[in-house]
Amino acid sequence: MYTPRRPSRLESVRLRGMPHQVRLWGKPQPGRPPLVLVHGWMDVSASWQFVVDAMQEDRFIIAPDLRGFGGTEMAGVDHYVFADYLGDLEFLLDHYAPEQAVDLVGHSMGGNVCMLYAGVRPARVARLGNLEGFGMPATRPSQAPGRYVAWLDELKAFHRGETTMASYDDAQGVARRLMKTNPRLPEEKALWLAQHWAQPGADGRWRILGDPAHKLVSATLTRVEETLELYRRITAPVLWVESSTESLSVWWKKANFTLAEFHQRLDEVPRIRRAKVMDAGHMLHHDQPEAVALEIETLLAETA
Repeated sequence: MYTPRRPSRLESVRLRGMPHQVRLWGKPQPGRPPLVLVHGWMDVSASWQFVVDAMQEDRFIIAPDLRGFGGTEMAGVDHYVFADYLGDLEFLLDHYAPEQAVDLVGHSMGGNVCMLYAGVRPARVARLGNLEGFGMPATRPSQAPGRYVAWLDELKAFHRGETTMASYDDAQGVARRLMKTNPRLPEEKALWLAQHWAQPGADGRWRILGDPAHKLVSATLTRVEETLELYRRITAPVLWVESSTESLSVWWKKANFTLAEFHQRLDEVPRIRRAKVMDAGHMLHHDQPEAVALEIETLLAETA
């Protein structure tokens, strides 16, 4: 099994009245902003371990388990609202860095959270990294009735107990699932991740550490015009990193959301550098942690 070069430690922090599990590496350094890492959908903070191990410099790094994922409590709701991730991030920064801007990096959904937050609170973000956080497809007002119907139907299915998380016989089964989703993931890393991505229940079955309510469709439509307004307000230097495998077409193959369309959105970001990691898929921080760490540390060396 993989052995971390820089072991993390865990803290429980109450944010907005809810206990959050936060993973920390290193110690605070005077005059140097902390690096905050935000994981993606159905992922956990431990997912950053390989990148942290590949970094050349020791940094004070803060990585929360987002609400309803990993070791953070389920919110006790039957659906999740995206704005809550911004609220949780705000309170996390108030706790760990109340009087300074932070370096902020997110992957996938976490990258989307970081981009929007940096547009809402530009003064709180010194440097910003987005790893494959494409955001959501554009929508039309005519889609609203159908979206609400889908949301109501999925709410009912959830309350009937039809929305569940997968379970496995043991940690090896979880690791095999991770490797099936990402064939580039070595077995020793998959086995290590499995210990953090799932846990055994009272029946001995290993279940994914994610609230099934995350699977429900959002009741509201994405308004790209609002997203672009937030992108334009970002003042931090931004690093955009995508994989050599065009994963956007896989995630949104039914939504007609193309990489070219997303690149047009990035044109609205005032200060941006674009990079590509070769021989990697959507989980590029697992596939090529050394290359991702290099890109992040290059960003951290830039003038805020």
